[in-house]
Amino acid sequence: MPRYALKIEYNGAPFSGWQRQAQQPSVQAAIEHALAKLEPGPHTIAAAGRTDAGVHATGQVAQCDLSRDWDPFRLSEALNYHLKPHPVAVLDCAVVDDSWHARFSAVERRYLFKLMARRAPLTTDAGQMWRVMQPLDIAAMQAGADHLLGRHDFTTFRAAGCQADSPVRTLDELTIAQQPTHSGQLIHIHVRARSFLHNQVRSFVGTLERVGSGQWEPDDVRTALLARDRSACGPVCPPSGLYLAGVKYPVDPFAAD
Repeated sequence: MPRYALKIEYNGAPFSGWQRQAQQPSVQAAIEHALAKLEPGPHTIAAAGRTDAGVHATGQVAQCDLSRDWDPFRLSEALNYHLKPHPVAVLDCAVVDDSWHARFSAVERRYLFKLMARRAPLTTDAGQMWRVMQPLDIAAMQAGADHLLGRHDFTTFRAAGCQADSPVRTLDELTIAQQPTHSGQLIHIHVRARSFLHNQVRSFVGTLERVGSGQWEPDDVRTALLARDRSACGPVCPPSGLYLAGVKYPVDPFAAD
């Protein structure tokens, strides 16, 4: 039974998240339904990360096992046909060894958060980024973010219901940059680590927005981190600006395409 790796892009707005849920639309269920159009099911696929409701992806990776040998390009084309009208697209497809796993073989995950500071409501970008009303101090936000780099107990920055066995993670990158735009202050926040806790990135962003707006000092982020207390965290930002941007493996399954 051949195994396929799928690189997937989706708009998370209409979904309850990646994971299949009873009576709720999910990205996983949409793809499994498309697979059932190609081969009798049921199908169960696994992903590199289970994104929450409203979270998007430009580089999610999942795996599926099928009974017949498919040409990877033809499989991606067939899936995209049957995924319509869902805002989900298979960007690439590759045959992988049956020991390869989309989640457990991953060595790094990258997220991008888009934030727009402006008074006017969002129109074309509504649902694609988080709008705040006041300008933000990028340098102060980066100074606060630097306290989070490295290996720490991130209890403060994970959801109360997080099911991870340990709150300890190693954060490899948290960079904040302003992007050129004529419509407001567009900020991209890049986050990179082997794995993340539930709501960790959104907790980071909500806290750093407090720093950028002047409500917190950069050193307050370190104080919150060391508190190891969820109540010390800033507000969790909305999911609309968050994107799973990429997943890294020891050998890129899509490199030969």
